[in-house]
Amino acid sequence: MAETIKLKRAISLPFLILYGVGTMVGGGFYALVGKVAGEAGYYAPLALVLSGLLALLSGLSFAELSSRYPVSAGEVRYVSAGFRNVYLSRLAGALVILTGIVSAATLSVATIGFLQDFVPVPNAPALIVLVLLMGAIAAWGIGESVAVVVFITVLEIAALIYAAFVAEGELVQLQQSWQLFVPPMNAEIGVGIFTAAFLAFYAFIGFEDMVNIAEEVKDAKRALPAAIIISVLLCLIIYAWVSLIALLSVPPKQLAASNTPVAEMVRAHSWYSSTGLGIVSLLTGLNGALVQIIMAARVAYGMAKRKHAPSWFANVNSKTQTPFNATLLITALVLLLALFFPLTTLAKITSGIILLVFAAVNLALWRIKRRHPDRKGTGIRLPIFLPIIAALSCIAALAFQLWLLLAS
Repeated sequence: MAETIKLKRAISLPFLILYGVGTMVGGGFYALVGKVAGEAGYYAPLALVLSGLLALLSGLSFAELSSRYPVSAGEVRYVSAGFRNVYLSRLAGALVILTGIVSAATLSVATIGFLQDFVPVPNAPALIVLVLLMGAIAAWGIGESVAVVVFITVLEIAALIYAAFVAEGELVQLQQSWQLFVPPMNAEIGVGIFTAAFLAFYAFIGFEDMVNIAEEVKDAKRALPAAIIISVLLCLIIYAWVSLIALLSVPPKQLAASNTPVAEMVRAHSWYSSTGLGIVSLLTGLNGALVQIIMAARVAYGMAKRKHAPSWFANVNSKTQTPFNATLLITALVLLLALFFPLTTLAKITSGIILLVFAAVNLALWRIKRRHPDRKGTGIRLPIFLPIIAALSCIAALAFQLWLLLAS
């Protein structure tokens, strides 16, 4: 009988943190900070903090579960352990894969928007080339793919810090204009902030992707929980800081109208800084989409291993040691969505799906902890009430967005 080819363990803790940060920063912030400012105005930093706290609550649940079950298709395993229902497990896996596909399509559309700030390229041909390139990198090998992700992540974080440094002179305005960032007790403004927070939540999607490469992480039981918590906190701090400086530099409407809002905040200070940040914005979109393709393919692979999906998805290429078939199909579906849907619609769909998944994962952890209240382990262990708070927060955020949709 032929030996089963396994995934290669090649990712250390620092690379894992950068992988998670790269997904979140590259994906959401560069693409959507302007759109969030368009919804919330000067209250965009508050909206980002609210969405970050919501993400952190679920991130803590993922941290504990990843130390208990360090496997690919993590969400599927968590829901299976919590609910012991094969249909719910399959549904959770399908939703996670769908999230990855829609998110990768979102970022592909954003990347072409970044590119069109420099070159008037036709939309469809550019999307086809971009998505096929990302699919090829994802199929190349996990070590090589993560190396690309980490390289671009270092660039994008450095670029955000540089942008904030170039525009930091604007912080002196804060002493006179801090009232702009403090919302009054007004229902209409509150709705705008929470609407923006729902959109901004997309900027924190990505930490959960780390659990889906668990079988390629060194010392996964220890590395995964630490990486999840550190990456979410880093992103929360970076987002709040940079968005504050951006709004002191550029009016919200101007920021919302730009394809490259991070570059927009330094445009008045230096044209070459603006050009450089525009190029980094382009790379970050590619980076985030690449991570989503990698994640979705690993979930499909993990589901197939557990008989929750066709065995075709479990095929691992003998040379690259990557799930080749799954990567191929995911790439094709990403391209299909990217060609037919706009950026904001895709981002809102992604946020809605992932909130459902997070609610299910949080409830699964609560059920596991009720069943095994005294279980000890080497990983993080949360108070039993925390997963319930996290689940209710996700459900409330989703219900609020549905209410807005029905009311409009």
